Amino acid sequence: MRIVFMLLDAAALDGTVRSTFTLAGELARRHDVEILSVLRTTDAPAFPLPDRVRLQHLVDARDDARLARLRPGRARRLHEEPSALVHPEERSYRFFSALTDERIPRAMRRLRADVLVTTRAGLNVAAARFAPSRIARVGQEHLHLGIHEPGILAEIERWYPKLDAVTTLTGADRESYERLIPGTTVRTLRNGLPDRVYPRSRQENKIVVAAGRLAWIKGYDLLIKAFARVAEKHPEWTLRIHGKGGRFEQLRRLVTRLGLYNNVMLMGPSDDIEGEFAKASILAVPSRAEAFGMTIVEGFACGLPAVAFDCPRGPREIITDGHDGLLVPPEDPTALGDALVRLIDDGPLRRRMAAAAPGSARRYAVRSVAAEWEDLLTALR
Repeated sequence: MRIVFMLLDAAALDGTVRSTFTLAGELARRHDVEILSVLRTTDAPAFPLPDRVRLQHLVDARDDARLARLRPGRARRLHEEPSALVHPEERSYRFFSALTDERIPRAMRRLRADVLVTTRAGLNVAAARFAPSRIARVGQEHLHLGIHEPGILAEIERWYPKLDAVTTLTGADRESYERLIPGTTVRTLRNGLPDRVYPRSRQENKIVVAAGRLAWIKGYDLLIKAFARVAEKHPEWTLRIHGKGGRFEQLRRLVTRLGLYNNVMLMGPSDDIEGEFAKASILAVPSRAEAFGMTIVEGFACGLPAVAFDCPRGPREIITDGHDGLLVPPEDPTALGDALVRLIDDGPLRRRMAAAAPGSARRYAVRSVAAEWEDLLTALR
């Protein structure tokens, strides 16, 4: 099969891009695979491009000068005009423009492929509207349904039934979409863990680690507050938060206000997050909501027990409470802090969970995930 994945921006350092690259690389062992990025914002993508996978772009947005040279005057003007194609409540609406409005439908209509997989609501709706019916059109949802605003929900309800299939990352979300768009094929296809050797935590370092975008939804403010309880009882333990985002300064000020500057480090993004996981002894996942939680799977692969909020969707389908981690009530810093202290105090429990974690990670091996995708795509064709 010839399979095309469409991303908004292949340079974005997020789970959607990472999981798409992982899946594309595995499918490329047996199929012709291309990644089509709407935007090109950097010279290189966020992650290494897998062997045998091609990467193309629709709009070179690395700087305005390039846009102006592409088509003097017109491209710059369209790039600066807001999108009329994508609903304003799409969570990445600010990255779309009148120029992407022009390029996306044209690319979809001209596509020579057996399968088009789009990866966010705005692109899924566009595929339903503009991709020819001779192509199997699959809309991936990397966000759980409850996080969408009413306007984009109405777009989803109207257009997703015209797709050949919709995929979700959790069984709970599949049920939600089946209720919203009855009669549409909806499958749960989780993100895949790359097939490689992962460094393993020795459970010796007094480090709690967290990783992801520094965004409100990720709950790092709650984690920092929770870690005040840890620092009070175990001042020798530290928290390392890896990632970048718009809330960096707010989090830095919170660390200072709570007097945790010796215990909490905002590390910035890492090129070797598995290596950073292996330096730690516990993974903290303080998200207010998660569509899945790939960080948990990656932490498991490195032998880390996870402590997470039992927030909507993802963590509860990955973590087996008491076996490979602990789940605590959502958005409760006190409960999160107490759970971290519990694993710090109880070394044998922490090491038992650490030993169980890699086995839990193997459930998400990319080979198995890719095989499930192939089953779906073969059925659609």
